[in-house]
Amino acid sequence: MIKQTEIFKSIIFLLIVFIATSCLSKQDETYTDTAHKEDDSIYAYGICVDSLDMNYYKIESGDYLSSILMNLGFTGSDAELITETITPHYPPSKLQIGNTYAAICTPDTTSAIQYLVFEKSKSDYVVVDLSSDSLKVHESTKPITLKRKYAEGTITSSLWNSIIESGASPMLALKLSDLYAWQVDFFGIKKGDSFRLIYDEAWIDDTTFLDIASIGGAQFFHNDREYIAVPFKQDSIRGYFDEEGNSLRKQFLKAPLDFFRISSRFSNSRFHPVLKRYRAHHGVDYAAPTGTPVKTVGDGVVISKGYQRGGGGNYLKVKHNSVYTTTYMHLSRFAKGIQKGSSVRQGEVIGYVGATGLATGPHLDYRVHKNNQPIDPLKMEAPPSYPVKPELMDSFLVIRDSVMMELDSLRITAHNIAKSDSISQHQVYSESVR
Repeated sequence: MIKQTEIFKSIIFLLIVFIATSCLSKQDETYTDTAHKEDDSIYAYGICVDSLDMNYYKIESGDYLSSILMNLGFTGSDAELITETITPHYPPSKLQIGNTYAAICTPDTTSAIQYLVFEKSKSDYVVVDLSSDSLKVHESTKPITLKRKYAEGTITSSLWNSIIESGASPMLALKLSDLYAWQVDFFGIKKGDSFRLIYDEAWIDDTTFLDIASIGGAQFFHNDREYIAVPFKQDSIRGYFDEEGNSLRKQFLKAPLDFFRISSRFSNSRFHPVLKRYRAHHGVDYAAPTGTPVKTVGDGVVISKGYQRGGGGNYLKVKHNSVYTTTYMHLSRFAKGIQKGSSVRQGEVIGYVGATGLATGPHLDYRVHKNNQPIDPLKMEAPPSYPVKPELMDSFLVIRDSVMMELDSLRITAHNIAKSDSISQHQVYSESVR
């Protein structure tokens, strides 16, 4: 009887895992509302083009919307009307060299244009409907397919290189660094650190890669410690949590810019490269090219903006709460709209790396004060954001277990493929269409 009960419990658990996994998959899907076509008709941009001719063009240097329309045979007044109608959806100033536009015409000798289509991006487009007496314009999006993938790798030089070596898009390195920005100092990752993750790629028509849609779960091994990331939605907001349900989002980012080296650390006695003498350096210098975006490490208010001659050059100071303030120095310029009193959000670009003030080359001097006392930014610990609510913990645990099971399963599959094909493990990733 006891064995039957245990078997029954196991079956129930597996059903719950299956349902949770299905729900998790559905919450990430971003399919457009294109209708399913039951017939064999040919569609382009949501238009049945069986009896129409498609003519594609590229926007070239010197092209304007008015000149494009005139070259297609529209009169000046018609071109003006089309421009006026399309502007709220696609301002002429947004035309980009290389983007595609199409004229869909009747197949007869008149070649009357029935539709004009302007692609705003790889996925988004605007349709100008000229098929009736009234001019109509609407925006739409190409159908997007999500492909589930798995990747793993071991750090040999950098996260960026390891991602590329794994066969995945380099965009994944940015996604992963954003995901673990509050746990892992990516300036301090070491040879031998490793990662495993499942993620969704967004594709258009199964032929054109669009973006990394989301990360479905991850493990990062750094300094002999495992960092788990589990996606979970509460209060209609999707976030990532560790194995115990604590948010991965902390009050501060680990670093105010991406993927560049530390040229000088926090010290009470550092030899100044310009002044040629020892003095305190209560910050961290991040060497980076001029113009590299600088992000605020947390929500806050700009309390100081100015220029320190013979010192920090262009600088900004952000007050985050009653305890913490951060300072960003030697900026080449400030971000548009950033003023004293401006409210800023975590990750928002507030300025750009430069070499203003007392500096030998372009870098960011980043400083943190706690209770008005300087502290080492690289040793600062920040409390997490809100954890999973107690009443949602059971649901979270089911999703956590399903994510870990999927990671383990795909890892075993990838290793078996690698073994059978005699190729490196880190060069394998599995794929399934969702």
